[in-house]
Amino acid sequence: SPAVWVPPSPEVRKLRALLRQRDALREDVQRTVNRLEKANSTSTPQEVIRSLERTKSWLNEELARIEKLITDHTDNDPGLKADLDLLKSIKGVKDQVGREMLALLKDGMFKSASQVAAYLGLTPVEKTSGSSVRGRPHMSKTGPSGVRAKLYVAALTASRWNKQAKAIYERLVAKGKAKKAALGAVMRKLVHLCFGVLKTRLPWDENYV
Repeated sequence: SPAVWVPPSPEVRKLRALLRQRDALREDVQRTVNRLEKANSTSTPQEVIRSLERTKSWLNEELARIEKLITDHTDNDPGLKADLDLLKSIKGVKDQVGREMLALLKDGMFKSASQVAAYLGLTPVEKTSGSSVRGRPHMSKTGPSGVRAKLYVAALTASRWNKQAKAIYERLVAKGKAKKAALGAVMRKLVHLCFGVLKTRLPWDENYV
């Protein structure tokens, strides 16, 4: 019989909502910074510039407050803390990407790591034109770009310091694959490792193949 979908816990739903609010605030800060730069390079009234400066200051304060709420939430909830510690046992996975993966993997939507990778747009696809295949396979880049961007940063670290990820990266580059494609494979590996530690409830073992 098919597995019954279990909705995410209130704690996971709260984490997801806080992460979304943080990302929205970051976008607001960047937009305000861009407007301020433009205002300072044009004949914008000082009143408007001061208003933008106050807006930027408030947004940064609110962003710091939300960041603290996120940290407190994952630190103070025993279940979330245990899960985050498991994820952070993986070399290359730190708080930032760990919390994103925690919110995603505890959602209850995914039955396999491959499903997660496909959702995040990390599955290689080939450009086709009629019946012919054009160019090298590339990531589909569907799904949430914010999580994918954080995974990319984690993959940069993992490709240097995580023995399993480094082996994948170096093997693909040696075969003539583009570095970006090799990093895409490392991102997929990190997704599989994250899925694995939460499923087995065992910390990552660098020497386990």
